[in-house]
Amino acid sequence: MDRSINNHTYALGLDFGTLSVRALLVQLATGKEISVAIHEYAHGVMDQTFINGQSLPNDYALQNPQDYLDSMRKAIKEVCHNAHVLPSQIIGIGVDFTACTMLPVSENGEPLCHEERFKDSPHAYVKLWKHHAAQAQADRINMLARSRNEAFLQRYGGVISSEWMLPKVMQILEEAPEVYDQMYLFVEAGDWIIFQLTGRWRRNSCAAGYKAGYVEKDGYYTADFIHQINPDLNDLPLKLGPVYPSGSFAGVITPDAAQRFYLAEGISVAVASIDAHVAVPACGITGPGSMLMIMGTSTCHLMLSKEEILVPGISGVVKDGIIEGYYGYEAGQACVGDHFQWVTDHITPPEYHQEAIARGTSIHSVLTEKMLKRPLSDHQLIALDWFNGVRSTLVDSSLTGLIVGLTLATRAEDIYRALIESTAFGTRKIIETFETQGIPVNTLVATGGIAEKNAQLMQIYANITGKEIFVGKSSQAVALGSAMFGAVAAGKNRGGFSSIQEASTVIGGIRDQSFAPDQAAQEVYDSLYQKYLLLHDYFGITHKDKFKRLT
Repeated sequence: MDRSINNHTYALGLDFGTLSVRALLVQLATGKEISVAIHEYAHGVMDQTFINGQSLPNDYALQNPQDYLDSMRKAIKEVCHNAHVLPSQIIGIGVDFTACTMLPVSENGEPLCHEERFKDSPHAYVKLWKHHAAQAQADRINMLARSRNEAFLQRYGGVISSEWMLPKVMQILEEAPEVYDQMYLFVEAGDWIIFQLTGRWRRNSCAAGYKAGYVEKDGYYTADFIHQINPDLNDLPLKLGPVYPSGSFAGVITPDAAQRFYLAEGISVAVASIDAHVAVPACGITGPGSMLMIMGTSTCHLMLSKEEILVPGISGVVKDGIIEGYYGYEAGQACVGDHFQWVTDHITPPEYHQEAIARGTSIHSVLTEKMLKRPLSDHQLIALDWFNGVRSTLVDSSLTGLIVGLTLATRAEDIYRALIESTAFGTRKIIETFETQGIPVNTLVATGGIAEKNAQLMQIYANITGKEIFVGKSSQAVALGSAMFGAVAAGKNRGGFSSIQEASTVIGGIRDQSFAPDQAAQEVYDSLYQKYLLLHDYFGITHKDKFKRLT
Protein backbone atom coordinates (compact mmCIF):
# COMPACT_ATOMS: atom_id res chain seq x y z
CA MET A 1 0.00 0.00 0.00
CA ASP A 2 1.40 3.43 -0.92
CA ARG A 3 1.21 5.72 2.10
CA SER A 4 1.63 8.78 -0.08
CA ILE A 5 -1.89 8.36 -1.44
CA ASN A 6 -3.47 7.05 1.73
CA ASN A 7 -3.98 9.58 4.47
CA HIS A 8 -6.48 7.47 6.32
CA THR A 9 -4.39 4.83 8.09
CA TYR A 10 -3.23 5.32 11.65
CA ALA A 11 -1.19 3.68 14.39
CA LEU A 12 -2.12 3.80 18.05
CA GLY A 13 0.39 4.10 20.89
CA LEU A 14 -0.69 3.14 24.41
CA ASP A 15 1.65 4.52 27.06
CA PHE A 16 0.92 3.18 30.56
CA GLY A 17 2.50 5.44 33.18
CA THR A 18 2.47 5.33 36.96
CA LEU A 19 -0.86 7.13 37.34
CA SER A 20 -2.54 7.08 33.93
CA VAL A 21 -2.60 5.71 30.41
CA ARG A 22 -1.97 7.93 27.40
CA ALA A 23 -3.37 7.02 23.97
CA LEU A 24 -1.88 8.68 20.88
CA LEU A 25 -2.96 8.41 17.24
CA VAL A 26 -0.42 9.12 14.50
CA GLN A 27 -1.25 9.47 10.81
CA LEU A 28 1.16 7.19 8.97
CA ALA A 29 1.29 8.99 5.63
CA THR A 30 2.41 12.27 7.19
CA GLY A 31 3.82 11.25 10.57
CA LYS A 32 1.47 13.79 12.15
CA GLU A 33 0.26 13.24 15.70
CA ILE A 34 -3.51 13.54 15.38
CA SER A 35 -4.92 13.18 18.87
CA VAL A 36 -3.99 12.38 22.48
CA ALA A 37 -6.22 11.20 25.33
CA ILE A 38 -5.20 10.58 28.95
CA HIS A 39 -7.15 8.72 31.63
CA GLU A 40 -6.08 8.22 35.21
CA TYR A 41 -6.34 4.93 37.10
CA ALA A 42 -9.27 4.88 39.50
CA HIS A 43 -7.27 3.54 42.45
CA GLY A 44 -4.00 5.27 41.57
CA VAL A 45 -1.09 3.89 43.56
CA MET A 46 -1.93 1.99 46.73
CA ASP A 47 1.10 2.79 48.89
CA GLN A 48 -0.53 3.52 52.22
CA THR A 49 -4.08 2.19 52.14
CA PHE A 50 -5.13 -1.09 50.53
CA ILE A 51 -8.19 -1.49 48.33
CA ASN A 52 -10.22 -2.76 51.33
CA GLY A 53 -9.27 0.23 53.48
CA GLN A 54 -6.62 -1.49 55.56
CA SER A 55 -3.20 0.08 56.05
CA LEU A 56 -0.30 -1.25 53.99
CA PRO A 57 3.19 -1.91 55.33
CA ASN A 58 6.02 0.51 54.54
CA ASP A 59 7.47 0.61 51.01
CA TYR A 60 4.47 -1.04 49.35
CA ALA A 61 3.29 0.24 45.96
CA LEU A 62 0.37 -1.74 44.52
CA GLN A 63 -2.15 -1.23 41.75
CA ASN A 64 -5.43 -2.76 40.66
CA PRO A 65 -5.04 -4.28 37.15
CA GLN A 66 -8.69 -3.60 36.36
CA ASP A 67 -7.79 0.09 36.39
CA TYR A 68 -5.52 -0.45 33.39
CA LEU A 69 -8.33 -1.97 31.34
CA ASP A 70 -10.92 0.62 32.34
CA SER A 71 -8.61 3.55 31.63
CA MET A 72 -7.40 2.04 28.36
CA ARG A 73 -10.97 1.55 27.14
CA LYS A 74 -11.85 5.17 27.88
CA ALA A 75 -8.64 6.54 26.35
CA ILE A 76 -9.05 4.57 23.11
CA LYS A 77 -12.67 5.62 22.73
CA GLU A 78 -11.85 9.27 23.40
CA VAL A 79 -8.77 9.50 21.18
CA CYS A 80 -10.67 8.04 18.21
CA HIS A 81 -13.73 10.20 18.82
CA ASN A 82 -11.70 13.41 19.06
CA ALA A 83 -9.78 12.61 15.87
CA HIS A 84 -12.86 11.38 13.96
CA VAL A 85 -10.94 8.15 13.28
CA LEU A 86 -12.75 4.83 12.89
CA PRO A 87 -11.23 1.78 14.62
CA SER A 88 -11.01 0.13 11.18
CA GLN A 89 -8.55 2.85 10.11
CA ILE A 90 -6.05 1.79 12.79
CA ILE A 91 -3.64 -0.80 11.40
CA GLY A 92 -1.19 -1.20 14.29
CA ILE A 93 -0.98 -0.82 18.07
CA GLY A 94 2.09 -0.55 20.28
CA VAL A 95 2.17 -0.74 24.08
CA ASP A 96 4.71 0.47 26.62
CA PHE A 97 4.57 0.20 30.38
CA THR A 98 6.47 1.10 33.52
CA ALA A 99 8.80 -1.67 34.64
CA CYS A 100 9.30 -3.72 36.65
CA THR A 101 5.50 -3.69 37.19
CA MET A 102 4.28 -7.25 37.65
CA LEU A 103 1.24 -9.29 38.57
CA PRO A 104 0.40 -12.95 39.22
CA VAL A 105 -2.21 -14.47 36.89
CA SER A 106 -4.09 -17.73 36.45
CA GLU A 107 -3.86 -19.97 33.37
CA ASN A 108 -6.62 -18.05 31.61
CA GLY A 109 -4.85 -14.75 32.22
CA GLU A 110 -7.11 -13.59 35.04
CA PRO A 111 -5.29 -11.64 37.78
CA LEU A 112 -5.33 -13.61 41.02
CA CYS A 113 -6.60 -10.53 42.85
CA HIS A 114 -9.88 -10.94 40.94
CA GLU A 115 -10.47 -14.30 42.62
CA GLU A 116 -12.67 -14.14 45.70
CA ARG A 117 -10.16 -15.99 47.88
CA PHE A 118 -7.36 -13.53 47.08
CA LYS A 119 -9.24 -10.21 46.91
CA ASP A 120 -7.88 -9.20 50.33
CA SER A 121 -4.32 -10.42 49.71
CA PRO A 122 -1.95 -7.58 48.75
CA HIS A 123 0.44 -10.05 47.12
CA ALA A 124 -2.23 -10.99 44.57
CA TYR A 125 -2.26 -7.45 43.15
CA VAL A 126 0.10 -5.61 40.83
CA LYS A 127 3.46 -4.78 42.35
CA LEU A 128 4.28 -1.40 40.80
CA TRP A 129 7.83 -0.60 39.67
CA LYS A 130 8.44 1.44 42.84
CA HIS A 131 7.35 -1.31 45.23
CA HIS A 132 10.43 -1.46 47.50
CA ALA A 133 9.12 -3.83 50.15
CA ALA A 134 11.22 -6.70 48.76
CA GLN A 135 14.50 -5.08 49.83
CA ALA A 136 15.27 -7.91 52.27
CA GLN A 137 14.96 -10.41 49.42
CA ALA A 138 17.11 -8.21 47.16
CA ASP A 139 19.82 -8.04 49.83
CA ARG A 140 19.94 -11.83 50.06
CA ILE A 141 20.07 -12.18 46.27
CA ASN A 142 22.96 -9.72 46.02
CA MET A 143 24.87 -11.29 48.89
CA LEU A 144 24.61 -14.77 47.37
CA ALA A 145 25.43 -13.52 43.87
CA ARG A 146 28.59 -11.80 45.10
CA SER A 147 29.70 -14.83 47.09
CA ARG A 148 29.30 -16.97 43.96
CA ASN A 149 30.84 -14.34 41.65
CA GLU A 150 27.76 -14.56 39.44
CA ALA A 151 28.52 -13.17 36.00
CA PHE A 152 25.07 -11.59 35.60
CA LEU A 153 25.95 -8.90 38.15
CA GLN A 154 28.31 -7.33 35.61
CA ARG A 155 25.34 -6.54 33.38
CA TYR A 156 23.53 -4.57 36.08
CA GLY A 157 26.19 -2.48 37.75
CA GLY A 158 26.76 -5.11 40.43
CA VAL A 159 23.34 -4.84 42.06
CA ILE A 160 19.92 -6.46 41.67
CA SER A 161 17.31 -3.88 42.63
CA SER A 162 14.41 -4.51 44.98
CA GLU A 163 12.24 -3.16 42.15
CA TRP A 164 13.03 -6.12 39.90
CA MET A 165 11.32 -9.42 39.20
CA LEU A 166 13.28 -11.86 41.37
CA PRO A 167 12.99 -10.02 44.71
CA LYS A 168 9.29 -9.39 44.07
CA VAL A 169 8.44 -13.00 43.28
CA MET A 170 10.51 -14.13 46.29
CA GLN A 171 8.48 -11.86 48.53
CA ILE A 172 5.28 -13.44 47.26
CA LEU A 173 6.63 -16.95 47.81
CA GLU A 174 7.84 -16.22 51.33
CA GLU A 175 4.99 -14.05 52.59
CA ALA A 176 2.02 -15.46 50.62
CA PRO A 177 2.94 -18.98 49.44
CA GLU A 178 -0.71 -19.72 48.64
CA VAL A 179 -0.59 -16.96 45.99
CA TYR A 180 2.67 -18.27 44.56
CA ASP A 181 1.31 -21.81 44.34
CA GLN A 182 -1.76 -20.68 42.38
CA MET A 183 0.24 -18.41 40.09
CA TYR A 184 0.36 -19.74 36.52
CA LEU A 185 2.52 -16.84 35.30
CA PHE A 186 4.21 -13.88 36.93
CA VAL A 187 4.01 -11.29 34.15
CA GLU A 188 4.96 -7.74 33.36
CA ALA A 189 1.84 -5.59 33.19
CA GLY A 190 2.74 -4.60 29.64
CA ASP A 191 2.79 -8.25 28.57
CA TRP A 192 -0.55 -8.77 30.30
CA ILE A 193 -2.04 -5.94 28.23
CA ILE A 194 -0.76 -7.65 25.07
CA PHE A 195 -2.50 -10.83 26.20
CA GLN A 196 -5.74 -8.91 26.74
CA LEU A 197 -5.53 -7.61 23.17
CA THR A 198 -4.27 -10.69 21.30
CA GLY A 199 -4.88 -13.71 23.53
CA ARG A 200 -1.15 -14.53 23.30
CA TRP A 201 1.53 -14.51 25.98
CA ARG A 202 4.56 -12.62 24.68
CA ARG A 203 7.07 -11.70 27.39
CA ASN A 204 9.02 -8.74 26.03
CA SER A 205 12.81 -8.89 25.80
CA CYS A 206 13.19 -5.36 27.13
CA ALA A 207 11.69 -5.96 30.59
CA ALA A 208 12.91 -9.57 30.72
CA GLY A 209 16.48 -8.45 30.07
CA TYR A 210 16.69 -5.31 32.17
CA LYS A 211 14.49 -6.41 35.07
CA ALA A 212 14.48 -10.22 35.19
CA GLY A 213 18.06 -11.26 34.43
CA TYR A 214 17.22 -12.78 31.05
CA VAL A 215 20.03 -13.32 28.54
CA GLU A 216 19.13 -14.67 25.11
CA LYS A 217 21.81 -17.34 25.00
CA ASP A 218 21.48 -18.41 28.66
CA GLY A 219 17.87 -17.76 29.65
CA TYR A 220 17.10 -16.59 33.18
CA TYR A 221 19.21 -17.09 36.30
CA THR A 222 20.78 -20.55 36.55
CA ALA A 223 18.79 -23.32 38.20
CA ASP A 224 21.54 -23.83 40.77
CA PHE A 225 21.48 -20.16 41.77
CA ILE A 226 17.68 -20.12 42.08
CA HIS A 227 17.73 -23.35 44.11
CA GLN A 228 20.30 -21.92 46.51
CA ILE A 229 18.21 -18.79 47.07
CA ASN A 230 15.08 -20.80 47.84
CA PRO A 231 14.40 -24.39 46.66
CA ASP A 232 10.69 -23.61 46.38
CA LEU A 233 11.56 -21.29 43.48
CA ASN A 234 12.73 -24.18 41.30
CA ASP A 235 9.61 -23.93 39.12
CA LEU A 236 10.07 -20.19 38.56
CA PRO A 237 11.14 -20.48 34.87
CA LEU A 238 7.79 -22.13 34.12
CA LYS A 239 6.05 -19.10 35.66
CA LEU A 240 7.91 -16.65 33.41
CA GLY A 241 7.41 -18.02 29.90
CA PRO A 242 9.28 -17.56 26.59
CA VAL A 243 10.72 -14.21 25.51
CA TYR A 244 10.12 -12.30 22.26
CA PRO A 245 11.93 -9.23 20.88
CA SER A 246 10.31 -5.98 22.00
CA GLY A 247 8.47 -4.29 19.14
CA SER A 248 8.15 -7.46 17.07
CA PHE A 249 4.78 -8.80 15.91
CA ALA A 250 2.76 -10.17 18.85
CA GLY A 251 -0.58 -10.99 17.21
CA VAL A 252 -3.82 -9.33 16.19
CA ILE A 253 -6.81 -7.90 18.02
CA THR A 254 -9.21 -10.71 18.91
CA PRO A 255 -13.00 -10.41 18.48
CA ASP A 256 -13.38 -10.21 22.25
CA ALA A 257 -10.77 -7.44 22.58
CA ALA A 258 -12.33 -5.53 19.69
CA GLN A 259 -15.64 -5.46 21.50
CA ARG A 260 -14.18 -4.63 24.92
CA PHE A 261 -11.85 -1.83 23.83
CA TYR A 262 -13.67 -0.13 20.91
CA LEU A 263 -11.23 -1.55 18.36
CA ALA A 264 -11.51 -3.52 15.12
CA GLU A 265 -10.64 -7.19 14.74
CA GLY A 266 -7.35 -8.02 13.07
CA ILE A 267 -5.35 -4.90 14.01
CA SER A 268 -1.68 -5.85 14.36
CA VAL A 269 -0.16 -5.54 17.83
CA ALA A 270 3.55 -5.26 18.72
CA VAL A 271 5.29 -6.97 21.63
CA ALA A 272 5.40 -4.55 24.58
CA SER A 273 8.38 -2.60 25.86
CA ILE A 274 9.49 -0.44 28.80
CA ASP A 275 8.17 3.10 28.52
CA ALA A 276 11.51 4.94 28.35
CA HIS A 277 13.03 2.63 25.77
CA VAL A 278 10.46 3.15 23.03
CA ALA A 279 11.39 6.84 22.96
CA VAL A 280 14.74 5.99 21.33
CA PRO A 281 13.49 5.56 17.72
CA ALA A 282 10.88 8.27 18.27
CA CYS A 283 13.80 10.66 18.76
CA GLY A 284 15.47 9.51 15.55
CA ILE A 285 17.99 7.09 17.08
CA THR A 286 18.08 3.73 15.30
CA GLY A 287 21.78 2.85 15.48
CA PRO A 288 25.01 3.35 17.46
CA GLY A 289 26.71 6.65 18.24
CA SER A 290 23.93 8.68 19.84
CA MET A 291 22.79 8.72 23.46
CA LEU A 292 19.21 9.54 24.39
CA MET A 293 18.66 11.38 27.66
CA ILE A 294 15.09 11.15 28.93
CA MET A 295 15.08 14.03 31.37
CA GLY A 296 12.54 14.45 34.13
CA THR A 297 12.62 13.97 37.88
CA SER A 298 15.43 11.53 37.06
CA THR A 299 17.32 10.88 33.83
CA CYS A 300 17.57 7.67 31.84
CA HIS A 301 20.48 7.35 29.37
CA LEU A 302 19.98 4.90 26.49
CA MET A 303 22.31 3.74 23.70
CA LEU A 304 22.56 1.12 20.95
CA SER A 305 25.51 -1.03 19.93
CA LYS A 306 26.15 -3.93 17.57
CA GLU A 307 28.28 -5.69 20.19
CA GLU A 308 27.95 -6.53 23.86
CA ILE A 309 30.42 -4.78 26.13
CA LEU A 310 30.01 -5.01 29.89
CA VAL A 311 30.34 -1.38 30.89
CA PRO A 312 30.99 -0.95 34.64
CA GLY A 313 28.32 0.81 36.65
CA ILE A 314 25.56 0.90 34.04
CA SER A 315 22.02 -0.28 34.71
CA GLY A 316 21.96 -3.01 32.07
CA VAL A 317 22.88 -4.26 28.61
CA VAL A 318 20.29 -6.39 26.78
CA LYS A 319 20.14 -7.90 23.30
CA ASP A 320 16.98 -6.67 21.55
CA GLY A 321 16.35 -4.56 24.66
CA ILE A 322 15.50 -1.41 22.69
CA ILE A 323 15.56 -2.24 18.98
CA GLU A 324 15.71 -5.76 17.57
CA GLY A 325 19.20 -6.62 16.31
CA TYR A 326 21.07 -4.30 18.68
CA TYR A 327 22.33 -4.44 22.22
CA GLY A 328 20.58 -1.78 24.25
CA TYR A 329 22.47 -0.02 27.04
CA GLU A 330 20.81 1.74 29.94
CA ALA A 331 22.36 4.05 32.51
CA GLY A 332 20.76 6.66 34.71
CA GLN A 333 20.79 9.35 37.37
CA ALA A 334 18.40 8.93 40.27
CA CYS A 335 17.84 12.64 40.88
CA VAL A 336 17.76 15.41 38.26
CA GLY A 337 14.57 17.47 38.14
CA ASP A 338 13.98 16.57 41.77
CA HIS A 339 17.14 18.54 42.62
CA PHE A 340 15.76 21.68 41.05
CA GLN A 341 12.34 21.22 42.65
CA TRP A 342 14.03 20.84 46.04
CA VAL A 343 15.61 24.28 45.60
CA THR A 344 12.30 25.91 44.67
CA ASP A 345 10.42 24.21 47.51
CA HIS A 346 12.92 24.55 50.35
CA ILE A 347 15.72 27.01 49.51
CA THR A 348 14.14 29.80 47.46
CA PRO A 349 13.07 32.84 49.54
CA PRO A 350 9.46 34.09 49.47
CA GLU A 351 10.32 37.24 47.52
CA TYR A 352 11.46 35.13 44.56
CA HIS A 353 8.13 33.33 44.53
CA GLN A 354 6.31 36.65 44.75
CA GLU A 355 8.33 37.95 41.81
CA ALA A 356 7.37 34.90 39.75
CA ILE A 357 3.69 35.42 40.53
CA ALA A 358 3.86 39.14 39.74
CA ARG A 359 5.55 38.46 36.39
CA GLY A 360 3.27 35.56 35.53
CA THR A 361 6.18 33.18 35.09
CA SER A 362 7.54 30.11 36.84
CA ILE A 363 9.90 30.13 39.79
CA HIS A 364 12.28 28.05 37.69
CA SER A 365 12.44 30.86 35.12
CA VAL A 366 13.18 33.41 37.83
CA LEU A 367 15.99 31.29 39.28
CA THR A 368 17.42 30.64 35.82
CA GLU A 369 17.51 34.34 34.99
CA LYS A 370 19.18 35.21 38.27
CA MET A 371 21.79 32.47 38.01
CA LEU A 372 22.79 33.58 34.51
CA LYS A 373 23.51 37.09 35.82
CA ARG A 374 26.28 35.59 37.93
CA PRO A 375 29.57 35.32 35.97
CA LEU A 376 30.79 31.79 35.24
CA SER A 377 33.92 31.07 37.28
CA ASP A 378 36.02 28.08 38.21
CA HIS A 379 35.73 29.26 41.84
CA GLN A 380 32.05 28.61 42.43
CA LEU A 381 29.92 26.03 44.20
CA ILE A 382 30.48 22.38 43.38
CA ALA A 383 27.77 19.83 44.16
CA LEU A 384 27.49 16.06 44.05
CA ASP A 385 24.24 15.03 42.33
CA TRP A 386 23.42 12.28 44.80
CA PHE A 387 20.35 13.63 46.59
CA ASN A 388 18.54 10.35 45.86
CA GLY A 389 21.56 8.05 45.78
CA VAL A 390 23.61 7.09 42.72
CA ARG A 391 22.59 4.83 39.85
CA SER A 392 25.37 5.17 37.30
CA THR A 393 28.21 4.71 37.65
CA LEU A 394 28.75 4.11 41.39
CA VAL A 395 25.49 2.16 41.86
CA ASP A 396 25.00 3.02 45.53
CA SER A 397 21.58 4.16 46.71
CA SER A 398 22.91 5.00 50.18
CA LEU A 399 25.21 7.80 49.00
CA THR A 400 23.95 11.32 49.62
CA GLY A 401 24.37 14.77 48.09
CA LEU A 402 26.97 17.38 48.91
CA ILE A 403 27.48 21.09 48.20
CA VAL A 404 30.94 22.60 48.67
CA GLY A 405 31.83 26.30 48.77
CA LEU A 406 28.88 27.79 50.62
CA THR A 407 29.38 31.28 52.09
CA LEU A 408 27.16 33.98 53.54
CA ALA A 409 27.02 35.45 50.05
CA THR A 410 25.49 32.27 48.59
CA ARG A 411 21.99 32.70 47.21
CA ALA A 412 19.31 30.29 46.04
CA GLU A 413 20.25 30.83 42.39
CA ASP A 414 23.83 29.76 43.15
CA ILE A 415 22.64 26.48 44.61
CA TYR A 416 20.21 26.05 41.73
CA ARG A 417 23.04 26.51 39.23
CA ALA A 418 25.38 24.20 41.10
CA LEU A 419 22.82 21.42 41.06
CA ILE A 420 22.13 21.86 37.35
CA GLU A 421 25.87 21.68 36.71
CA SER A 422 26.28 18.67 38.97
CA THR A 423 23.68 16.69 37.04
CA ALA A 424 25.50 17.60 33.82
CA PHE A 425 28.80 16.53 35.39
CA GLY A 426 27.14 13.22 36.31
CA THR A 427 26.03 12.76 32.71
CA ARG A 428 29.58 13.54 31.50
CA LYS A 429 30.91 10.86 33.86
CA ILE A 430 28.48 8.35 32.34
CA ILE A 431 29.47 9.36 28.80
CA GLU A 432 33.18 9.03 29.57
CA THR A 433 32.59 5.59 31.10
CA PHE A 434 30.95 4.41 27.88
CA GLU A 435 33.69 5.92 25.73
CA THR A 436 36.48 4.44 27.87
CA GLN A 437 34.98 1.00 27.21
CA GLY A 438 34.96 1.55 23.45
CA ILE A 439 31.37 2.71 22.92
CA PRO A 440 31.47 6.14 21.24
CA VAL A 441 28.98 8.87 22.14
CA ASN A 442 29.06 11.27 19.20
CA THR A 443 25.89 13.24 19.86
CA LEU A 444 23.29 13.64 22.59
CA VAL A 445 19.53 13.74 22.07
CA ALA A 446 17.28 14.87 24.89
CA THR A 447 13.57 14.49 25.48
CA GLY A 448 11.20 15.16 28.35
CA GLY A 449 9.87 18.25 30.07
CA ILE A 450 13.24 19.67 31.09
CA ALA A 451 14.69 19.39 27.60
CA GLU A 452 11.70 21.19 26.09
CA LYS A 453 11.28 23.93 28.67
CA ASN A 454 14.76 25.04 29.70
CA ALA A 455 17.08 26.01 26.84
CA GLN A 456 19.61 27.53 29.24
CA LEU A 457 19.96 24.23 31.06
CA MET A 458 20.49 22.38 27.79
CA GLN A 459 23.24 24.85 26.86
CA ILE A 460 24.97 24.17 30.18
CA TYR A 461 24.80 20.44 29.44
CA ALA A 462 26.39 21.04 26.02
CA ASN A 463 29.15 23.16 27.55
CA ILE A 464 29.92 20.57 30.23
CA THR A 465 29.74 17.41 28.10
CA GLY A 466 31.39 18.96 25.06
CA LYS A 467 28.73 17.35 22.88
CA GLU A 468 26.18 18.92 20.57
CA ILE A 469 22.72 18.28 21.97
CA PHE A 470 19.55 17.84 19.94
CA VAL A 471 15.98 17.68 21.26
CA GLY A 472 13.42 15.13 20.11
CA LYS A 473 10.74 16.78 18.00
CA SER A 474 7.78 15.18 19.77
CA SER A 475 6.65 16.10 23.27
CA GLN A 476 4.95 12.68 23.33
CA ALA A 477 8.06 10.66 22.45
CA VAL A 478 7.13 7.59 24.51
CA ALA A 479 3.57 7.17 23.19
CA LEU A 480 4.81 8.03 19.70
CA GLY A 481 7.50 5.34 19.92
CA SER A 482 4.88 2.75 20.81
CA ALA A 483 2.72 3.83 17.88
CA MET A 484 5.75 3.45 15.59
CA PHE A 485 6.31 -0.12 16.76
CA GLY A 486 2.63 -0.79 16.15
CA ALA A 487 3.02 0.46 12.56
CA VAL A 488 6.03 -1.84 12.07
CA ALA A 489 4.04 -4.79 13.44
CA ALA A 490 1.38 -4.07 10.79
CA GLY A 491 3.98 -4.18 8.01
CA LYS A 492 4.41 -2.29 4.78
CA ASN A 493 1.73 -4.22 2.88
CA ARG A 494 -0.96 -2.84 5.19
CA GLY A 495 0.30 0.74 5.05
CA GLY A 496 2.75 0.46 7.94
CA PHE A 497 6.53 0.19 7.84
CA SER A 498 9.02 -2.53 7.02
CA SER A 499 11.36 -1.59 9.88
CA ILE A 500 11.63 0.71 12.87
CA GLN A 501 14.37 2.55 10.95
CA GLU A 502 11.88 3.43 8.22
CA ALA A 503 9.26 4.42 10.80
CA SER A 504 11.76 6.65 12.54
CA THR A 505 12.60 8.41 9.27
CA VAL A 506 8.94 9.19 8.56
CA ILE A 507 7.57 9.77 12.06
CA GLY A 508 10.43 10.22 14.52
CA GLY A 509 13.25 12.69 14.58
CA ILE A 510 14.71 15.79 16.20
CA ARG A 511 13.98 19.50 16.16
CA ASP A 512 15.90 21.92 13.99
CA GLN A 513 17.45 23.73 16.95
CA SER A 514 20.49 22.24 18.66
CA PHE A 515 22.86 23.31 21.44
CA ALA A 516 26.55 23.39 20.52
CA PRO A 517 29.28 23.74 23.16
CA ASP A 518 30.60 27.25 23.76
CA GLN A 519 34.40 26.98 23.79
CA ALA A 520 35.05 29.61 26.46
CA ALA A 521 32.43 28.16 28.81
CA GLN A 522 33.67 24.64 28.07
CA GLU A 523 37.18 25.52 29.27
CA VAL A 524 35.85 26.81 32.60
CA TYR A 525 33.66 23.76 33.03
CA ASP A 526 36.59 21.43 32.28
CA SER A 527 38.30 22.93 35.34
CA LEU A 528 35.15 22.61 37.47
CA TYR A 529 34.65 19.03 36.30
CA GLN A 530 38.06 18.05 37.65
CA LYS A 531 36.95 19.36 41.05
CA TYR A 532 33.70 17.41 40.71
CA LEU A 533 35.70 14.24 40.00
CA LEU A 534 37.87 14.89 43.06
CA LEU A 535 34.77 15.02 45.27
CA HIS A 536 33.17 12.13 43.35
CA ASP A 537 36.10 9.80 43.99
CA TYR A 538 36.80 10.94 47.54
CA PHE A 539 33.25 10.68 48.87
CA GLY A 540 31.97 7.99 46.49
CA ILE A 541 34.93 5.59 46.35
CA THR A 542 37.98 6.02 48.58
CA HIS A 543 36.26 7.46 51.67
CA LYS A 544 32.64 6.52 51.10
CA ASP A 545 32.36 4.51 54.32
CA LYS A 546 33.45 7.53 56.39
CA PHE A 547 31.02 9.69 54.43
CA LYS A 548 28.17 7.28 55.11
CA ARG A 549 28.98 7.22 58.83
CA LEU A 550 28.68 11.00 58.89
CA THR A 551 25.15 10.78 57.50
